[in-house]
Amino acid sequence: MTCLFAQEIHLSKRHEEIVSQRLILLQKMENKFGDQNKEKASQVQAAEAAFQRNLSLLKDIEAAEKSLQTRIHLLPPPEVVSLETLYWASVEEYIPKWEQFLLGRAPCPIGVGNRNEAENTI
Repeated sequence: MTCLFAQEIHLSKRHEEIVSQRLILLQKMENKFGDQNKEKASQVQAAEAAFQRNLSLLKDIEAAEKSLQTRIHLLPPPEVVSLETLYWASVEEYIPKWEQFLLGRAPCPIGVGNRNEAENTI
């Protein structure tokens, strides 16, 4: 009977050891789970911040693109417009002379003969 009683005491102590180990392991699991939840929340918060930052960057890029598009379509300075007008007036003035030359009906309008004379004198 004492043998059974000693065995009962031994088993009871072993049971207490197992239960205390179980409690320690459960506490460690809860701590780890809590840490994982905190880390996940931190990652979600970082992802949301990155998303907002990306939206802001996209808006800035779109605004810059619109600004550049409006600059492209602005009128050139008056000096450029004046030079362009003079250029096209000159082109229209010389079209008939060059047209006859290109059709083979007239000599070169720039004066190729004058160039040959200058070469002969050198």
